[in-house]
Amino acid sequence: MVSYFLSHAEVVVEPAEPIESWGLSDVGRTRAGRADALAWDSGVDRIVSSTERKAVETAELLGAAVGLVPTQDELLGEIDRSATGYLPPAEFEGVVDQFFAEPARSVRGWERAVDAQARIVGAVRRLTAAGDATIVSHGAVGALLLADLTGAPVSRALDQPGMGSVFAFDARAWRATSTWQRVTLA
Repeated sequence: MVSYFLSHAEVVVEPAEPIESWGLSDVGRTRAGRADALAWDSGVDRIVSSTERKAVETAELLGAAVGLVPTQDELLGEIDRSATGYLPPAEFEGVVDQFFAEPARSVRGWERAVDAQARIVGAVRRLTAAGDATIVSHGAVGALLLADLTGAPVSRALDQPGMGSVFAFDARAWRATSTWQRVTLA
């Protein structure tokens, strides 16, 4: 059997709004609507998302495509970066690099990678204990989960290739069965 981890698709960036309230862009809605090709199969009977709007919207579009009503779990949230809120892209990328390079250190007040990893691993183990599921969450915590599933150290090299990406894993054997794949738009 197989479970899936799907990162939310592209968002409308609204710097003045809390990051958790950002919704999907038109491209993101299209990509999320096609996620069933990679992030679901008939053995999956649950879709569980982060409580952040972009993940909820992604899960709802996937659920509509496969006939499931998603549920939510707050422990599937992205790394807590409320200490800085929105950062311009170049600055944000530099802080993310530091986050992955120094996992035991809080970078600019962000949640430490080791803590975010423990949270996402614990939540996914709990949610898949009863059977296979598609987890809809966020790229950075997905990279942390993938590191745990592969036994690799925390590294930005394990980050998603773009929003709306998925990898498969065997929750019983606790191992990744694929690397990240981007959901296509066509």
